[in-house]
Amino acid sequence: MTGLVPLAEMGTQGLWLGLLVLLRVGAALFALPGLGESWVPARLRLVLALLLSAAILPAVTATLPTGSPTLALLLRALATETVAGLFLGVMLRLFVFALQTAGTIAAQATSLSQLLGTAAADPMPALGHVLSVAALALLMATGFHVKAAGYLILSYDILPPLALPNPAILAQVSRAEVSRAFALAFSLAAPFVILSALYNLTLGFINKAMPQLMVAFVGAPVITFGAVALMALVAPTLLAVWLAQVDHFLSAPFR
Repeated sequence: MTGLVPLAEMGTQGLWLGLLVLLRVGAALFALPGLGESWVPARLRLVLALLLSAAILPAVTATLPTGSPTLALLLRALATETVAGLFLGVMLRLFVFALQTAGTIAAQATSLSQLLGTAAADPMPALGHVLSVAALALLMATGFHVKAAGYLILSYDILPPLALPNPAILAQVSRAEVSRAFALAFSLAAPFVILSALYNLTLGFINKAMPQLMVAFVGAPVITFGAVALMALVAPTLLAVWLAQVDHFLSAPFR
């Protein structure tokens, strides 16, 4: 019987460390792209959280506290690890928001904002929906589950376990990441904005030269066809640039 006591203590310690990792991983998975989408069933997300926690635990065990679990430590873990995980997931979710914002800007610039506006779970223009679905498919096809595990492992060096993050630092990092997301969105939508500017400038010249011509009826099919053709032409490049930005962030988060 005496040999079972150390075994029970080892099992209790392992479950405690696993719970610490699961709290951070589960909160991050709530907002992670692809793995945490609203259309993924809740049971599947729970299984993914358990699998990610099991994969991450051996790599971060050395950074976790080794003391005996107590109610005070559990409450502290619920407060700190959940906040840290949610912050990590939201920072990565900003890349999806950037792509959706780029699609919205492109759709507004090319008069396609109402086409298939409710095709996604969250209403968005068709261009944003197409870009978002294609980006998530590309992200998962390039092994995002492995990248996400590495990102969460690196997070323990940035946000130590059981330590409440400094609100000032979180605000500063959040402001920088939001600014980068908007800059990325405007950069991705730039071809469509340029096309819109050239289109409206051309219509202005035509209307000046031929006032009796209804340029709106002539120009509407042109801008629609031009936007769709431009999407087919530049979408691979846009997605490649977006994926490179995501990979850079995952390899060196918050730097």
